[in-house]
Amino acid sequence: MFATGLMIGHFEPLHLGQMRSILVAAGQVQTLHIVITSHPMPPPNFNITLQDKARWLQMACADLPFIQIHINDDIALPLHESFINVSIDIEASNAKLQRLIDTLNLPTETVLFVADGHPLAQQSVRSQLLMEVITTPLQPEFDSYAIALNPIAHWSAIHPQARGDYTKTVAIVGGESSGKTTLVHKLANYYGASFALEMGRLYVATDLGGTETGLQYSDYAPIALDHAEAIRAAKAAATAPVTIIDTDFVTTQAFCEEYEGRTHPFVSACIDEFRADYTIMLDNNTPWVADGMRSLGDTDARGRFEQRLLDIFARHDIAPSLIDKPDYDARYQQALTFIDQHIYGKN
Repeated sequence: MFATGLMIGHFEPLHLGQMRSILVAAGQVQTLHIVITSHPMPPPNFNITLQDKARWLQMACADLPFIQIHINDDIALPLHESFINVSIDIEASNAKLQRLIDTLNLPTETVLFVADGHPLAQQSVRSQLLMEVITTPLQPEFDSYAIALNPIAHWSAIHPQARGDYTKTVAIVGGESSGKTTLVHKLANYYGASFALEMGRLYVATDLGGTETGLQYSDYAPIALDHAEAIRAAKAAATAPVTIIDTDFVTTQAFCEEYEGRTHPFVSACIDEFRADYTIMLDNNTPWVADGMRSLGDTDARGRFEQRLLDIFARHDIAPSLIDKPDYDARYQQALTFIDQHIYGKN
């Protein structure tokens, strides 16, 4: 066993193959240092930071105290689609290793772990490096280049700790009795997706005794907070590239303006801070069904509330995609088409 080991990688996204290599390396050293670097060609549809990647690995290795995680934006690593015919600049590679040795205060006997077949593992190269090179077995079922290029297509390979940053949220919004919640459950079942429920309705049940009689202006902030936490939890437990959100903060604001006659600044902040990746708005042209809580059932009230939603969306530069079919199944089919195209890349 070696005293200290070093691994360097982009880890974007962190996938199961990388984790298996980490575990192999960790089994051969007393302390394993993992240095996370920036990806030279990150997928354009995801905004992943070094801190995001550090969190994934910190959480994945939380119960493995002999693994230490570091981030370094200065050690630029190339991206290889294939290791075949890749040339290594020995001088530049040694300079990078020396910077890491100095920055992390690594002992001189530290070993460098790379995958079997990596250009640094070539005998002609490893003999000239500052560190002894130890190889880990290849993980042929995990193609890091392909996973980085299209994380959605390789969802099952992404480590669970990273999936929350790769799932796309779709908020289903609309007026009362527009079929939002039913559509949410249908979509979640179709995609095997996590979902966040409407918090206003739950709040009425848990904090107001089951009716909106006691609802007042001061309740809208905790409703928004509950909703933000529900979305965070749904993304953290993401089971699919899409996570479905029942209503959004715009809807909460619309109800506040409708019932309280004023805009809530905290809810406005939530609209901007926690906006969904996509918003599907259901037209209010389905039959109105009384359920004991709904109160905006006549044609004028439903039209007024729908316009209020549109005004708030415009206020916050959000462009919802409208589903206007009055038939429930047709709405469901429209939503499937939208998600398939925008998230799964299907034509």
